[in-house]
Amino acid sequence: MNPFDEISSRPALHARYEAAPLRREREQYLVSMLKRGVKPINVQVAATYLLHIVRLLKMTSLRKVGLKEIEVAGRKWAARQMLPSRNQPGSPFTFVHVAKSWLRFHGQFSMLLPCRFQREIEGFAESLRMRGRSIATVEKCADDVLRFLRWFGNRHQSLKSVSLRSIDEFLALKRQQGWSVGTLARYAGTLRGFFRYAELRRWCAPGLALGIPRMQRRRSDNRLKGPTWAEVRKLIRSASGSSPSELRARAIILLFAIYGLRSSEVAQFRLSDFDWYSETFTVRRAKRGGTQQFPIQYEVGEAIIRYLLHGRPTSSTDFAFVTFNLRHGRINAPAMWQLVSRRMLALGIRPEKLGPHSLRRACATRLLKKGTSLREIANFLGHRNIRTVSTYARLDTRLLRKVASFSMAGVL
Repeated sequence: MNPFDEISSRPALHARYEAAPLRREREQYLVSMLKRGVKPINVQVAATYLLHIVRLLKMTSLRKVGLKEIEVAGRKWAARQMLPSRNQPGSPFTFVHVAKSWLRFHGQFSMLLPCRFQREIEGFAESLRMRGRSIATVEKCADDVLRFLRWFGNRHQSLKSVSLRSIDEFLALKRQQGWSVGTLARYAGTLRGFFRYAELRRWCAPGLALGIPRMQRRRSDNRLKGPTWAEVRKLIRSASGSSPSELRARAIILLFAIYGLRSSEVAQFRLSDFDWYSETFTVRRAKRGGTQQFPIQYEVGEAIIRYLLHGRPTSSTDFAFVTFNLRHGRINAPAMWQLVSRRMLALGIRPEKLGPHSLRRACATRLLKKGTSLREIANFLGHRNIRTVSTYARLDTRLLRKVASFSMAGVL
């Protein structure tokens, strides 16, 4: 698919697009925009901006680019324009937005501000990416490490100077500033991962990772954070209408509750992911990468078919779940969080955690109560890095059918 054919019929523009550096990388991003249902005119605007982005950033190959460098290039671009408004073409805002989106698409946007230990942090982030961590997870971990190293770097010049005492001092300071035990425990885990990596690279003294304390969460942190299964049944029953929004809501809620899928995984469903002949569907795992194939539980399949036939608006995108606005593009994860959370609150369901992830917790808890082993649940929820054969995960199909094929009589 040549995106330039889709967005413009002018030969002069085609020549410009094709002659500029990083043609393949720009094409991949533009194709993804078209598949998401973005209007061709908006894709053409992005394509034009990309020509100036690669020129002003002096890019002949993909590389890490930080926000400061993008903003400097954006100001240079805007200085030559006649339209300074924030939302008009030619503004630095639009330039920066397109540049960040394109670089993030290729995993080359660095959220980090300049830091003495920039090289070490980016090396750690790259190691996380190589292990299949999601972009959001990588950026969060890098930001956590950056916070510590900025504090540490105010007094020291080298990672060789890091000691367990300095790490304990930092964590104690954050505890005094009001960080919760859960936040401290997560942060300590990130630092353990970073210093394991740093030790392998011989950047720091050996043994630091082993010495970072494993903080005990409060007893209250172990209470059920998701809804009870009775509340899940109540939520599913609430989505029983025949309007397009109700049909979509029921299909999405069932996928969250029965299969414990993540929002980003449901958002990525394409029409071709559902094989109605073999009664299976394919999930693109968000955090571990790869794909996983599941049997379609009967009532879940019925809900999806009803939505596709009677609720899904006509759209140029092949994503299964789309919005109801004029563009009919892919529904995103924040919109699904609102879809689930608002219904929970309207029904008086108020677990500690709202949203689709709370249904994932409820799914795991129910499987555990049914006697499913922790290993089976981990496989079912995609917590393991499973090697794939072709495009499908190497899973025990009989096990998945045992877990996924329970009767909806126990759900509704």
